[in-house]
Amino acid sequence: MRSYWIGASLLALSASLAFHDQSIAATALADAATGASAVDEVVVTAQKRSEKSQSVSANLEILGSKQIEQLHIVNFQDYQKFLPSLTYQTLGPNQTSVYLRGVSSGDNANHSGPLPTVGVYFDELPITTIGGTLDINMYDTARVEVLPGPQGTLYGASSEAGTVRIISNKPSTERFSAGYSIEGNIARGNDGYNIEGFVNVPVNNQVAVRLVGWDEHTPGYIDNVFGTRTFATSGFTINNTPFVKNNENTSDNVGGRGAILWTPTANWSVLASVVGQDQHINGVYGYLPSVGDLDVQRFGPDSDHDTWVQAGLTVSGKIGNFELTYAGGYLARHLYQRQDYADYSIFYDAVYGSGANWRNAAGSPLTAPQQNNINDYHYTKYDNELRIASPSNGRFRFIGGLFQEEQTHHIIQNQNFLDEGYQNDGYQNEQFSPALAVPGWPGTLWLTNQRRVDRDFAAFGEATFDITDHLSLLAGIRGYYYDNTLYGFFGYSQGYDELTGFTAGEGATRQNCIAGKSFADTPCVNLDKGTDGAGETHKVSLTYKFNTNNLVYFTYSTGYRPGGINRNGAFGPYSADTLDNYELGLKTSLFENTLVWNTALYDEDWNQFQFSFLGPNDLTIIENAPEANIKGIETAVSWNATSRLSLSGGGAYTHAVLTRNFCGTDQSTGQLIQSCSNSAAVAASGTPLPYTPDFKGYATGRYAFPVFDWKAFGQASVTYQTSNHVGLRATDNAELGVMPAYATVDLSAGASRNGLSLEFSIKNLLDSRGQENRYTTCPVQLCSQTLPGVPNSVYVVPIIPRTFALRLEQKF
Repeated sequence: MRSYWIGASLLALSASLAFHDQSIAATALADAATGASAVDEVVVTAQKRSEKSQSVSANLEILGSKQIEQLHIVNFQDYQKFLPSLTYQTLGPNQTSVYLRGVSSGDNANHSGPLPTVGVYFDELPITTIGGTLDINMYDTARVEVLPGPQGTLYGASSEAGTVRIISNKPSTERFSAGYSIEGNIARGNDGYNIEGFVNVPVNNQVAVRLVGWDEHTPGYIDNVFGTRTFATSGFTINNTPFVKNNENTSDNVGGRGAILWTPTANWSVLASVVGQDQHINGVYGYLPSVGDLDVQRFGPDSDHDTWVQAGLTVSGKIGNFELTYAGGYLARHLYQRQDYADYSIFYDAVYGSGANWRNAAGSPLTAPQQNNINDYHYTKYDNELRIASPSNGRFRFIGGLFQEEQTHHIIQNQNFLDEGYQNDGYQNEQFSPALAVPGWPGTLWLTNQRRVDRDFAAFGEATFDITDHLSLLAGIRGYYYDNTLYGFFGYSQGYDELTGFTAGEGATRQNCIAGKSFADTPCVNLDKGTDGAGETHKVSLTYKFNTNNLVYFTYSTGYRPGGINRNGAFGPYSADTLDNYELGLKTSLFENTLVWNTALYDEDWNQFQFSFLGPNDLTIIENAPEANIKGIETAVSWNATSRLSLSGGGAYTHAVLTRNFCGTDQSTGQLIQSCSNSAAVAASGTPLPYTPDFKGYATGRYAFPVFDWKAFGQASVTYQTSNHVGLRATDNAELGVMPAYATVDLSAGASRNGLSLEFSIKNLLDSRGQENRYTTCPVQLCSQTLPGVPNSVYVVPIIPRTFALRLEQKF
């Protein structure tokens, strides 16, 4: 903790130095900046008003359109490097959970698990789903705004730890414009491409249309190499010859967006938009170090097809001096995944002898009980918000509104034995016994077929009063109500397991099924649960502005995440968790705005936070763990040192730990164990929160210079983060290990003239194997065991290997 208090002292010292105009350091910097232009000040809408970023009394991490282009940002993996407060866990391009300021318990992102702690928005509408954050192509994007810390008053339930907003460029009636970008890239000898384009067409002085499109193919870098596995029960050995392939984890992403802007009067506008993507992903994005560098051994097909579309409508205008805004939208997403379950099959057979229960139609154990898993997810999300805001230049100003959201998720998860005539060494797999299969689902061992609905209703408001010309007080409140339900079927057939799933019979003998209820094409309904709750979140902020370019603020804010439902009958619903945030921040713009430096310190208490893990029958269980405390320092600087040289950087130090022993649950009753010794704890007090490096930061330098009549540049970026864990439980950390510290270097150079530019770049110059995740494909304590002839089965998801790219871009 010494470094935290040192940081607090440095913040106080920086406030003093920032306004000491006669200091030697100030004079030197001012002299160095002679001839330099001011740092671009971005206009943001983070507080649901248009404001200059340096005027907002909150710490913001912003990537403007110029930075997005200069840093060669295409997707989430690119922009997360330059947002120090943001961390994440991922299994692949469209399976990413986002965290801010270390508010992470390492959730397993199960379809029936907790809601996210970070809200991700595209323009005015949230795009967060239980299946992970949508990975939107970043072409023609105006900016990325990251708001660390609870945003509970203006953004609500899914913004407990903060909010990420991706803001697109809007149609303009001012002039016609268009552009395109063509890129070719190579990683590990495998080639990819990215083709993007936009056009903005003013129809007349009231109507404009903007269209954007992209077609991206990313090269693979994981090799599926030859391997064998032997089933303990039958003694039969399979191999993966049909699936051996180099660089198999490729992806193809085609998408676009369109928007129409209508401004019938000077004070009113209507914006209708639609955006969608169709993404095909092959292979897995984790490798097995025990097999080889970037190598795996997979024994069945792995594929992922993710399609989604979002339509939105924003109407804004003035009624007198007040601005009225309506924002509403609809999101539909279909995610179809096919996953190899050989690890599951091998380990359950070897450790528990499960192969004896996986039988064919004749009643004999299957010779090669090869399994796979199919996830077929359908999401919808409806959002409506109506808000009113007073003029922003008044001494007293406010914003208030109403919000409604309904998310649905139709979940089909089908764990089955391969039924496509899988052949291996001349052997064709037998049919799984119809008597053991889930009724109506041939070959299926386990079925989840259920509908999840999460509803959120809220009323919110924030008001600011200027006590003096320099001192302002903001107060905000949000009242909320949530209502979440889970309905359908999960489990085995009666012939396989009478404890979980379908049990045949009528009336009282139907032990697990609920009489008189049905859902889709399930054998019966054995799940009909709901939970609701209400409460409020708060925000109070005091801001002192020394002048138009420098301010200091103190904020107290709270956030929440709704409670939810455990499918397991022995476990009741889990409660909402909350976050209390105390924050002190400083914003400075110096030397005619050629130097901008912002920094913030915070102290957060995460109360009764939701923690998910695999329980009996590998069902995800969610418990309310005790408390965690998170302290940190965030800082960012941008300096146009000369007319040619610009420097920027940022970093976040985060100390996130449990503050009380987490003792787990009595598995027979589902009740939390309230106290225990350190040695008996699931996670002892002082355990670091997962996916949270102590430090994450970056530094970028860009030098521009003329070459004949071209504007040339050279640029280098360095990112670094310290080691971190992937689990909260001591047993998970012991088996999965630590993700080590790593650094990356990105280089680029190019030239432009009259709207035409050519750029060459190298990402991950040193070919670092930085780790984004470590995981197993079945329970950690099972799949991490050592079996004869089986490589260690802990997968590592690496950052993208060294990639060379050449890009041609033109704008008209």
